Amino acid sequence: MENSFKNVIDQSRTLLVLLPLKPTFDQVAAGLGLYLILRDSKDTQIYSPSPMTVEFNRLIGVNRITQELGNKNLIIRFVDYKASDIERVSYDIENSQFRLTVIPKQKISPPSKEQVELNYSGVSADTVIILGGENEEHFPSISTKELVGANIVHIGTQDIRLSSSKSYISFSRPASSVSEVVASLMKESSIKWDQDIASNLLMGIEVASNNFTDRSVSADTFAIVSELMRAGGERMSVQSQAVSTNYPPGAIPGTQLKSQPQPQPQVISQPQVNTNSNSQQTQVGDDTKELDEEEPPKDWLSPKIYKGTSIS
Repeated sequence: MENSFKNVIDQSRTLLVLLPLKPTFDQVAAGLGLYLILRDSKDTQIYSPSPMTVEFNRLIGVNRITQELGNKNLIIRFVDYKASDIERVSYDIENSQFRLTVIPKQKISPPSKEQVELNYSGVSADTVIILGGENEEHFPSISTKELVGANIVHIGTQDIRLSSSKSYISFSRPASSVSEVVASLMKESSIKWDQDIASNLLMGIEVASNNFTDRSVSADTFAIVSELMRAGGERMSVQSQAVSTNYPPGAIPGTQLKSQPQPQPQVISQPQVNTNSNSQQTQVGDDTKELDEEEPPKDWLSPKIYKGTSIS
């Protein structure tokens, strides 16, 4: 298989996008970006060994991530129903449709619809794409017998260490995020992304780079971000928004000053003046001030001329 991402995809019939244990937001965003773009032309599945938490709900297609590895075989299980209560099981083809019939023993009710559980097992992927991670412990599934013989492709911001018995193709490169690497590989392969894919990859880059402040952000990062936004990708920053109640009025751009209630003028009653020979008291309410009656000097208000003097 030629070592280029486009040829890897073109020569694969079925693909499995494999997330590591406890994946980061960036790794899930990159995985969903790959899954959404590959599923239109290939039989593609995305798997995570860890459950998806609330933080991933912003990503488009997160409900497509399964914790059941493989989709090769359909398994039908009857929950809380004794196998000994079944007389026999038969099947037939009716109008080109398969029909399975479960016949219980006499005087025993058949399994209810609520007791029927459907699952899948067995992996039919011939190419497994693993995202991020540092070593084989982050991807325990690649050691299972179902994936023996599958081509392993790694995408990340640093190379991965796998056991010597496993061969793999690495498309890892220094970047701000796994989402940036995935977007770059898509661009190099002339694979067009739609708005949903662009939004996932854009959010992955934004979160992994701490809102583009990380030292790993480069000119190539902003070039990819520009193309994702042109494709309709929407930014959903994790940075907390400024709350107007935490700042004084008018401090946040775009907000208007609210009219403040004006203080009502106070009516001051006519002061009462008591005079004696030396001083005058003016009483306003409970406050009493003494006003000095001493006359200012006669030349206080007359113009004065000052002459400069030399300083020895």
